[in-house]
Amino acid sequence: MTTWYLEQSAADELVAGRPPDLPTRIERAELPAPEFSRFLYRSVGGDWFWLDRLPWTWQQWHDWLNRPGVETWVAWVRGTPAGFVELDPQADGTVEIAYFGLLRDFIGKGLGGHLLATGLSAAWTLADRWPDRPPTRRVRVHTCDLDGPAALANYQARGLRVYRVETVPQDVPAEPTGPWPGAQRPR
Repeated sequence: MTTWYLEQSAADELVAGRPPDLPTRIERAELPAPEFSRFLYRSVGGDWFWLDRLPWTWQQWHDWLNRPGVETWVAWVRGTPAGFVELDPQADGTVEIAYFGLLRDFIGKGLGGHLLATGLSAAWTLADRWPDRPPTRRVRVHTCDLDGPAALANYQARGLRVYRVETVPQDVPAEPTGPWPGAQRPR
């Protein structure tokens, strides 16, 4: 598995995405809800081998989401969640995009660049909403060849630059798990 680590070191490096093809509203989920965050994680990541949080308990989700500065930004299309960006601030002023992606039916409709740009902008202004957090000095994300095929190009188009590439052996299932058992992505 090859993993690309990307970063921005200044807010002015952010390149906006084009306006989405669908009427889209992006807002922060201000009340941490383990059930909703797990839904987003599974609904997006089930198609791309996101496996690390599948065994998490409700309490683990709760504890993660209730850490100061963790934010989930959700894209909505006509009342339906279309995708999300999860921000994880670090003590050194780095904000990690922990997760980013779209639900299956919204891929290829011009939402990805817009949602990512909104998430990056939110990462750069995180300390404005969380005064106990240091100002953001760096935003980073990583993606791998098990993620969606447009992920790396989208990150780079938004002004993130690769600072490290790593290739390691990785055992993965033959097929992604899908958003729920039996719902694998059609090939």
